[in-house]
Amino acid sequence: MHHLESFLDMMRAEKGAGANTIAAYRRDIEDFTAFLSGRKKTLPQARRADIEGYIASLDSAGMSPKTCSRRLSAIRELYRFLFSENLIKENPADNIEGAKQGKSLPKYLSEDEVTRLIETARALPSKTHIKTTAIVEILYATGMRVSELCALPLASVIKGYGSITVLGKGRKERLVPLNPNALEAINTWLKEREKLLKKGRDSKWLFPSFAKEGHITRDACFKMLKELAVAAGISPSKVSPHVLRHSFASHLIAHDADLRSVGMMLGHSDIATTEIYTHILPDRLKDLVNTSHPLAHIKKK
Repeated sequence: MHHLESFLDMMRAEKGAGANTIAAYRRDIEDFTAFLSGRKKTLPQARRADIEGYIASLDSAGMSPKTCSRRLSAIRELYRFLFSENLIKENPADNIEGAKQGKSLPKYLSEDEVTRLIETARALPSKTHIKTTAIVEILYATGMRVSELCALPLASVIKGYGSITVLGKGRKERLVPLNPNALEAINTWLKEREKLLKKGRDSKWLFPSFAKEGHITRDACFKMLKELAVAAGISPSKVSPHVLRHSFASHLIAHDADLRSVGMMLGHSDIATTEIYTHILPDRLKDLVNTSHPLAHIKKK
């Protein structure tokens, strides 16, 4: 497995891949390695037919085209690395086509549903509402990824500035403005945070935790949002940190924000990635024509 470890080391050092990305690559390639073991082959011994056979086995097992595509992408990256390092003579993953997949639209909440979530968070019993409200407000106000939120250092919030510094993919920093409600929620949490930290205990994280990471975990965020959704009368299957990210972008686009600005706040390196949020435009344009066109209010005789 030293080839896999060398590849993952390169992904960390040269491409700035985060822990979650590395873990995903490891899972996908280890699954492929297990498939090769059944054929009594190692990673360097694999041929094009082995990779195609693996992808076909995923399809037969009922894997979604998206999953198949992701695993093939990991395999391509691996063999591109092995070939560039002269660890193999030929790249067996060259020109292998993945399963075709339709372009899925992002799931997002309505503005009313987000409002219900936030209002429910503020009304939670005891002091749990302070932390929950801060997390929901930050996710919706910035569109940041849950991994970015969990690893927010305390220094990312600068008093007197209405923005927050986010460390995104590839360790690229971006500055995202905060609305007044999010700022208020953060300031309230900062006061509560000081009380919760035991005497003599310090933490560099905005949301400290007793977890081994030292900060709140992805699982804790997911669980918190699912419970909040139930309390708000919204199906928990509709609510997740990534759905709030999609809601942030979709609602901004619906209110005439330009794609490039939204993409910068989301941490997209390519505007093409942000264009998926134009899915909300057809209905909005239809409403615009029906309400604003000079002939829209003329009744037919």
